[in-house]
Amino acid sequence: MRIAMLAISLLAFATGADAAVLDRARDSGELRIGYRANAQPFSFKDANGKAAGYSVDLCRAIAREAAAELGGKEIKVVEVEVSATDRFDALQGDKIDLLCEATTVTLARRAQLDFTLPTFATGATLLYPADGPTKFDQLAGKKVGVLSGSTTEPALREALETAKIAAEVVGVPDHRDGIQRLAAGEFAAYFGDGAILMYQLLQSPFRDRLRVSDKMLSFEPYALALPKGDEAFRLVADRALAKLSRSGQIGAVFEGNFGDGAKPSDLIKAMWILNSIPD
Repeated sequence: MRIAMLAISLLAFATGADAAVLDRARDSGELRIGYRANAQPFSFKDANGKAAGYSVDLCRAIAREAAAELGGKEIKVVEVEVSATDRFDALQGDKIDLLCEATTVTLARRAQLDFTLPTFATGATLLYPADGPTKFDQLAGKKVGVLSGSTTEPALREALETAKIAAEVVGVPDHRDGIQRLAAGEFAAYFGDGAILMYQLLQSPFRDRLRVSDKMLSFEPYALALPKGDEAFRLVADRALAKLSRSGQIGAVFEGNFGDGAKPSDLIKAMWILNSIPD
């Protein structure tokens, strides 16, 4: 009898853990999304002070799917601003339900968090002055900038160490600051996600003076992070992303955030096909 009761208790506990986000959304009528203010075009604060971007739009689609899962209950999306350094703490500390920005999936992160289907794929590269160093070994003895807390930072340090290049790596709080310091001559180069750097450069007043390298330091697969072990919510999130891919609506989300002239790479288009999982 005691064993049976223990088994029932453990089953109830597991079910409750798996449905934690959906249960909370049902009770509160809210889904809390974490976003970064300066990670365009994936996640940023628009002119009205609202969360916007490619990843944010995907999260809003997930919120709609969660509402449908809960029988059509109205779910309000609550926006919580996070930074590159505290974003995972916010998720693990129960301050947000879903992380909606440029998050690279790694095995180390998967030990602490769960992730949705892939949302993007890019790689770390460098931004440099048009008249500046064009080769990696030309960075010796110079300062190079990188976003603090990003996966690019350890990849950059490892690449410099492997190549035995004694460059000084300087962390910055956001890409805009890094690009401004690069344009001012403080950095010889600025490293970051290739897609973000290209978008930032197109919006920057310094675009005629800077160049994005076509060489990649790393492969960066993106996904949306969510609480570890919440299988019910992850299924809802993956269902929403699969529907966007199957219907072709993901293309409109891409164009709406990257611009009418932007074209998804063959890798991105292949990812959308692979995400078109049937119900």
